[in-house]
Parts: sequence; structure tokens; C-alpha cells
Amino acid sequence: MKSLFLLAVGVVGGFAVAHQFNKTPRGQQFFGGLDGNVKSFRAAVVDGYKAREAELRTDRDES
Repeated sequence: MKSLFLLAVGVVGGFAVAHQFNKTPRGQQFFGGLDGNVKSFRAAVVDGYKAREAELRTDRDES
């Protein structure tokens, strides 16, 4: 139970620090870049999923 409490305290503390850091110009630049990277990664995963789904659908239709 103590570990769960410490984990919760760490998560809340991390969000508080990130919120304060985001108020600075450097923090906004950092989180803006991070957001761009996450969006690019998400788009790559979605594209890969759709390509694989189309490939499987083509294989199924040929059978």
C-alpha cells in the first residue's frame, strides 16, 4: 500500500513540475516538440495498421 501511495505522490508531483515548466518559453518549446513527435508516431502507427489491414483484406479476398 505504501508503494502505491508513493507512486501516486510521484505522478502528482511530476504533473505539477511539468505544469510549471510548461509556463516557461523553453518548456513550451519542449512540449510543443514532444507533441509533434507523438503526433508523427501516431500517424505512422495508424498508417501501418491501415496498410496491414488492407493487405489482409486483399489476401482474404483472393482465397
